[in-house]
Parts: sequence; structure tokens; C-alpha cells
Amino acid sequence: MSIRCTEEDAVTGITSQDIERCAALIRPHIRRTPVVAIDGTEFGLAANPLTLKLELLQYAGAFKTRGAFANLLTREVPAAGVVAASGGNHGAATAYAAMKLGKPARIYVPSVSSPAKVQRIRDYGADLVIEGDRYADALAASEIWARQSGAMPVPAFDQRETIMGQATLGLELEQQAPDIDTVLVAVGGGGLIAGIAAWFAGRIKVVGVEPAAAPTLTRALAAGHPVDAEAGGIAADSLAPRRVGDRVYPIAEKYVRSTVLVSDDAIASAQETLWRTLRIVAEPGGAAAFSALLSGAYKPEAGERIAVVLSGGNTAAVDFARTR
Repeated sequence: MSIRCTEEDAVTGITSQDIERCAALIRPHIRRTPVVAIDGTEFGLAANPLTLKLELLQYAGAFKTRGAFANLLTREVPAAGVVAASGGNHGAATAYAAMKLGKPARIYVPSVSSPAKVQRIRDYGADLVIEGDRYADALAASEIWARQSGAMPVPAFDQRETIMGQATLGLELEQQAPDIDTVLVAVGGGGLIAGIAAWFAGRIKVVGVEPAAAPTLTRALAAGHPVDAEAGGIAADSLAPRRVGDRVYPIAEKYVRSTVLVSDDAIASAQETLWRTLRIVAEPGGAAAFSALLSGAYKPEAGERIAVVLSGGNTAAVDFARTR
């Protein structure tokens, strides 16, 4: 595949060559997650071709592993190791990357983090600290620790290396499904959608999907800059920071076609449907993008070829299977 850089690289700060180099660097440490090609009629939808990108099969259970390795492999990690704040998935990914690379890690999470994500972080040997009720509380505590200890912060979304790592998912998706017209991506802080949008650079439609209880990118685009938004809902442990990142926003403004909002009920229904139809267990944030199709929040045109990123699977799978 030959992708040309243009003057628009000034907007993203990341070129396609940057992303390709990052992909080659992290490739030994991540999974090339599969895609499943299905027809919308399997879910009672129009007969549009659908491609599901199963990023929930990534190491540590979510796409965040890409950005974590991009940070640890391209930045100088001090003896004090790394520190990260997370709703859960980024913390698990950073802990996993640190474990694999032999680096100390301290992870701060809020009390809303799911037990499945907290357990993953512990399993990877990181020093886990539960701080406050929301991501912003954990972030503030992690920043204090970074100053005191000298540990290297690994931002969950608003960092060039993080965005570049997540962009490798876009590169991989294009290789696996080169004919797609549109990709639906869940949005929290925006690192994933910024990375995917940076890779495609307007060549396909990139649509953000947000919980109605945490409309960070929707509010930012309406205001013309990042602003505080609500931070709640069923997916609060992965899709509810207070605002999108300052580095994320210019990329989204340029290359994200639109955003749609989905309810908690729609997300829960998408989780149930994925399990019932495909035996895929997605966490709420991982199912959010798919819920936009099922709920009608995103209405595709006839024949539109759609990819959906199922971004995370860190949930209590056994309990979910028994209760759904």
C-alpha cells in the first residue's frame, strides 16, 4: 500500500511514515487482531457489509496496548519507571507493557474502574492505587507522583506517542479491509479516534460514537475547542474523561466527519447482541461504536461499507455470559 503525505501533516503532527515506523516497532509486542466480515441483516439491519475489528482480543484486552508500547519503546524510561492514570484499560495496557519490558509501573485508577480491569493491572505486577471517583482524580494523583518520583508519565490519550500507537490500528484495518467507506470509533479522551483519523487523513469517513452521558468530543466540536463535559454513564470507566485532549482536538476537527451519541441502554443492548449473535463479550466502551448502528444513532447509506472497532473486552466475561 502506498500512502502519500500531504501538507495536512501539519495538522496532525504525524505522517503516514511515522505511523508505519511505529507499527514496525511495536509489532513484536502486540497482536494483529482479526476482523470479521458479516452482513447487517444478521443483526436486523439493512444489508450493508460490516467489518468488525476485534481489538478486544489485543494483549491486555484493549487497543490501549498499542499506545502503551509506543510510549515505552520510543521514550527514555527512567529508573523510577512509568506512571499512568486510567479508567482501567490504559492502566492495564501500561502495566502489561512495563511488565514485558522489565520496567516498574505505578497505575492510578478511580473507584469506577471495573473489577476486571483492576484485577488485570494487579496481575501484571504494577503498583495499583485507587484514587477518587473519576479519571480526573486519578490523573491529578498520578501527576503528583510523577513529580515526586521522577517516573515517566504515560498519558492515556493526549500524547503524540499514544496517538501514533493507536494510529497503527487504522493502518492494520486498512490492510485487512481496504474497501471500507466508514469506520465507527468510540470516543473517550480521543486518542483512538485521533490516531485512526490521522492514518486515514480524510480518505474515508471517520465517525465518533460517544455515550450521551459523556459527550466530550461532541461538546468540543460545538465549542470549537476542548471543553469540560459530563463524565458518567455505563462506560464511565473507559469513555468518560472530562474533556478530549488538546493534541487530539485538531486532528478530530480536521478529519472526524461527525459524532453521534448513544444511550446506556443502547450500549447494553449492543453488548447483549454481540454475545447472542457472535459470542463476543465486549465491555460497555468496547460495544459503544456498534451500538450506534443497532440503535439507529448512525444511519448508513445504502451499500455503505462500514467498519466498527470493538475496542475493549475487559469485563467479567463469565458473569456476563451467565446473566445475559
